[in-house]
Amino acid sequence: MLAINMRASYAVLTRAIGLFVSSAACAGNPVVHWTQPSGAQVFLVQSPAIPMVDVRLEFDAGSRRDPVGKAGLATLMAGSLSDGVKASGREKALDENGLGQAWADLGAAFSAGASADRLSISLRSLTEPDLLGKAVALAARQLAVPAFPAAIWQRDRIKWMAALREAETRPATLAARAFSRAVYGDHPYGAEMTEASLKRITEQDMVALHSRMLRPCYAKVSVVGALNRMQTDVMVMQLLARLPSGDCPALPAVAEVQPLQVAQVKMVAFTSAQAHVLIGEPGYRRNDPDHFALLVGNYILGGGGFTSRLIQAVREQRGLSYSVDSQFAPGLHAGAFVISLQTRPDQAMEALKVAREVLTGFVQEGPTAAELQAAKDHLIGGFPLLLDGNQKLLENVAGLAWNGLPLDYLDTWTQQVQRLSTADIRAAFARKLQPERMVTVVLGGK
Repeated sequence: MLAINMRASYAVLTRAIGLFVSSAACAGNPVVHWTQPSGAQVFLVQSPAIPMVDVRLEFDAGSRRDPVGKAGLATLMAGSLSDGVKASGREKALDENGLGQAWADLGAAFSAGASADRLSISLRSLTEPDLLGKAVALAARQLAVPAFPAAIWQRDRIKWMAALREAETRPATLAARAFSRAVYGDHPYGAEMTEASLKRITEQDMVALHSRMLRPCYAKVSVVGALNRMQTDVMVMQLLARLPSGDCPALPAVAEVQPLQVAQVKMVAFTSAQAHVLIGEPGYRRNDPDHFALLVGNYILGGGGFTSRLIQAVREQRGLSYSVDSQFAPGLHAGAFVISLQTRPDQAMEALKVAREVLTGFVQEGPTAAELQAAKDHLIGGFPLLLDGNQKLLENVAGLAWNGLPLDYLDTWTQQVQRLSTADIRAAFARKLQPERMVTVVLGGK
């Protein structure tokens, strides 16, 4: 009965979060930051309207730090955190089913994953003291003493192998891989899990990565919910208490993504009803001062759906593609800028030509005043929707924390967009993009 009641309460409150705008977003509650004695950095936004808390713990253990030849290790280790926990003291071991049931009984949720830059662990719980205390204790245990059972890893490796083989049949996957290799070269951003790297990874590798990287002094912890600073400080200390303490050696620097020196064209043979076309190059780091100009400019170029220049030129005026878009993917290093489209194989080169012309013209001339005002209106009008729930707000706070952005970043977001001029956007695009040096991948074209 307890499990049913807790799950029901969790479901009701989760739905409630979707119905009400986050009080923090409405009231402008500030992001408060402090560093604990362990070295863990904490970022808190109080959101008292709903008795729930969302927590994100992040470590510099993303795939950019995967050992050479073992691409995918960070992703696999993060996924394996839910495969069970070891016995410890009076605590009995829990397998993956027991662990899942324990979380269900609490009406709470725990998950983990890895991106290129960071390994992220998320916790969501009601803030009723007894329930939160139990959820924090279970999360601390799962963080500190995961079992990494060999039998489960052998089972999961077979599943991953099958998934990788299936991915090899998808034209979009093959085009993206060719593009990534050409844009990033030897940089870790371009490394991808393969069957060969999967075969090299063992549960001992996961244990070693966990022991080396999951330490309080490496942690950045973002919290949004109905807790004050003192309560948050205690909760975070409890979450991290069972991890190895002490000094943390400085992590080795990861090289920057190198800009392209010459244009590259990759024609990938593939029998497909649609040709896949990708154009791009390394873009910019997330903390670059040009971020807002590039964000708004890209909305005009190819990120704004049917209002964007690319969709107007490629689809509306010429009917060459159902969709075409552009995007930046900034991270701790220069993530890729990419224009992507699909079209009939016999139209691939014409669509490519038009997309290049639009891009070159935009980099040279920038947007019109009317385009810029329309983009500002849309982006500023939609900004509250980025904060209309605890989890959305948490995503933004975690991004702020991870990328070293100012604590008032969310408070000044609309002003940063509003102040931009057409000249600002033109100058930013000219600094970041060189259309004459880009990578072009055409898969399945004629």
